Parts: sequence; C-alpha cells; structure tokens
Amino acid sequence: MNETINSAVSNQYETVTQLPLPSLAFSRYDNLLQILTTFCKFMSPIEFRKEASDFDSSLTCDLVALDEHSSEILVVVKSSSSYDRSEPDEISVVCRSLRTVLTGAEEERLKRLKHRMKVYFDASRPDHQEALRALWSATYPNQELHGLISDQWKEMGWQGRDPSTDFRGAGFISLENLLFFAKTFSTSFQRLLKKQGGKRAAWEYPFAVAGVNITFMIMQMLDLDALKPRTFVRAVFLQILSENEWAFDLLYCVAFVVMDKQWLERNATYMEFNDVLKSTRAQLERELLMDDVLRIEDMPSYSLLS
Repeated sequence: MNETINSAVSNQYETVTQLPLPSLAFSRYDNLLQILTTFCKFMSPIEFRKEASDFDSSLTCDLVALDEHSSEILVVVKSSSSYDRSEPDEISVVCRSLRTVLTGAEEERLKRLKHRMKVYFDASRPDHQEALRALWSATYPNQELHGLISDQWKEMGWQGRDPSTDFRGAGFISLENLLFFAKTFSTSFQRLLKKQGGKRAAWEYPFAVAGVNITFMIMQMLDLDALKPRTFVRAVFLQILSENEWAFDLLYCVAFVVMDKQWLERNATYMEFNDVLKSTRAQLERELLMDDVLRIEDMPSYSLLS
C-alpha cells in the first residue's frame, strides 16, 4: 500500500453504527471487486474487516478514508495465498462509505431543514394561513376560495372542511412541500391531482392527504434526527442537501410521482396505500444509493416530473 496515503489518512475514519448486511454467497477471489463494492455500501470499516477475514483467512483488508470529509474509502485487499498464481496479490477498490463527520455546509443546511421539520401547522398564524391560500391559488388559479374552512378543500383531497387538522403527522413542512410541487412542477401536480392517466381505481387515494403522508415517509426514511447516521441514504442525502437547499422538496416531488406510478402499476385501491408507500420508499432508497446519483435531478425517477 502507498505508505504516504496510509500514514496521512488511516486514522481519519470513524466507527459507525452497525448496518444491515446483505446476504451473499461467495468464495472465489476473482469476484472480489464486486463483493467489496456491495459490502462497502452496507458495512462500516470495522465490520467489513471482520467479515472479510471470516470468509477467507488468506485475505487481509485495509480500509483508508481518502480524506476526513470524503464519502469514499479506499479498500486494499491482500492475499497471502492466492488460489491461482495468475491472480494479483493485491487489489484496490474505491467504494462509497458512511461518514459521521459533516461538512460546514451540510451542518448548516441540516440545521435549517430540521427546524422546518419541527414547525407545527398553526391555523392562528397569519403566515400559515397565507400558505394555505397560496396552495389553493396554485392548485385552482381560476377558482375563488370561500374560506380557510370550507367544503371546497375536499376537492383537493383533504379529509374534511378544515385542512389544518390533517397536518398533525408531518407539520407545516408538508404544506410547504405541496406548495413547492404545485409551483415547480405544475403539470405533474395537476395530473396527479386530477388523477389523469392510467386505469384508476374506484377508491382512489386522496391527493392532499397522500402528500402529507409522503412528507412523513421521507422524514422517517432520512432519519435526520439521529445523532449518528444509521443508513447510507441519510449520508447520501446530506451530501445532496449541502449542494441544494431544496433537496428535500425535490425529493418529495420525485416521491409523489413514483408513488402514483406504482399505484397504477399495482392497480391499487385506497386500502393498499400503505403498501404502495412502502414500495415507494424502497424505490427512492435504491435510486439514492446509485453510484451516479449526486443530485436529486440524477435520480432516474426525476424524469417522471414535468
């Protein structure tokens, strides 16, 4: 191993919380690169070192953080007894790792987002009232709103005459998400609101309430209140957030169109909404962990938005 790299950065990697491990069967050295890439996405350095030793005592692993703020690690694997003399005695591979040290930009953006997530909807606040009116105007630009408590809100998919009662689970940020979606991707927003396209169920999901549930699902998925990262999705998202303050809102828009797409593919009814939401979360997690996804806009499902 390069002694300069080893001495400079070998002590910069922190131990992280244990992560769920993939179930893999392997024994041949020629599959090692693929194995390493898979394991480094799901394991911390300490656990990886132990697992590598367990599956083959002739292999030793050194894991080196490329720098203290990097999301990648260099894995150097050495074999003390090759199965085949044609195979190399050493293989190096760079894999994505789970960091616990945040950059200044990540800390600042995370602080702002966590503050947004802690704001409850308060029907007595003028700015919250104005946000509701703004949502109505963005949704129905040619239709006058009769009041903040009105049967009109049921058209949007709220459960009753007073939409403020539906924000309890996710707070004010869920209203902000809906408003962002309506203003940024109006075509997709209107298509989902009006349930256009595809074969629709007789018992459809209520649009606005579904939006609140999607916000709550993303908050749970990202696990932003954890003191230490427990998932790679969180670590990846924080990097994206450091580059774009609206990453959460963009991810929300992607999640909504993914949910609707899966709803149609499953011919789902309202009783299956939670199952569709779970599969939506799984799809988002898979896409966020793709190697070439550095922004929300890089996610394959972002192309569904218009």
